Amino acid sequence: MTTQTASPLKLDTEGLSLDSVSLWQITRRRLFRRKSSLLGMIILAILIVIALTAQWIAPYDPILSMLDANPPQDIGKRSSPCIHALGCAVDQPQHIMGTDGNIRDEFSRMVYGARLSLLIGISTVTFAIIIGTVLGALGGYFGGWIDNIIMRVMDVLLAFPSLLLAIAIVTVIGPGLINALIAIGIVSIPAYARVVRGSVLSIREMDFVSASRALGGNTYDILFRRILPNALTPLIVQGTLGIASAILDAAALSFLGLGAQPPTPEWGSMLGAERNQVFTAPHLVFYPGLAIMLTVLAFNLLGDGLRDALDPRLAHMS
Repeated sequence: MTTQTASPLKLDTEGLSLDSVSLWQITRRRLFRRKSSLLGMIILAILIVIALTAQWIAPYDPILSMLDANPPQDIGKRSSPCIHALGCAVDQPQHIMGTDGNIRDEFSRMVYGARLSLLIGISTVTFAIIIGTVLGALGGYFGGWIDNIIMRVMDVLLAFPSLLLAIAIVTVIGPGLINALIAIGIVSIPAYARVVRGSVLSIREMDFVSASRALGGNTYDILFRRILPNALTPLIVQGTLGIASAILDAAALSFLGLGAQPPTPEWGSMLGAERNQVFTAPHLVFYPGLAIMLTVLAFNLLGDGLRDALDPRLAHMS
């Protein structure tokens, strides 16, 4: 009589069962176990809530001067923050972050700036990912002269510092938020194209791709339904980190007067408008700078966490 021994349970390096849960469940667990990525998600969640509820959180119109408010407020330019609960005189109008040089409520502009900054980052990266994925996939799958043409164009774009190239593009097509988004998207394309190309080059030689070819699969099905879904892992990580870079670049362009134009409440333009008041009204420089730093930090922490959670080396079975 023979006895059967139970096969050992397959575990990853963090003790998670690979037999009972899917890859995405394991990734989610790893992501939530890392304090840095958890902190990034918390900050990002707060920013998203602020952006979605800006019209209810902001006490004033972000582009309306307090002189034009109803009723008008007798308050000076660049007034210091006034919070009644912290001892500010009740007879003074409450402005949590003070007012700017045009006597607009700084807090309201900061709140609406969160919505614009997240929109900038996500829309820019989405544009760059779509174009970069198509170009990288075509170059990696077909190779030959198609790959050479695409990659040489990407190399030319990569030869220039991204911010300087974005400045040059905006200078040619004209300043403005939309043009700034287009410029940042264009300079971001090569990073995603190279990531996708590298993944496609390795995946196209795998057995399941060869089997699809043998079964008569057409180019579209093999490339977009077999290869690309398996190349998404590095693209997700690169895209998350790319949002932080896009927000930073957009803020830099707005700081230089090439991005969002007044009176649009954008953190970079707010910082640029009050950059000379760092000693006389430091709160007008501190708050936008802190907001940019926290947003970039949140996406970087989340991107690092995703990179570690999706690292195939962590799925090594003991």
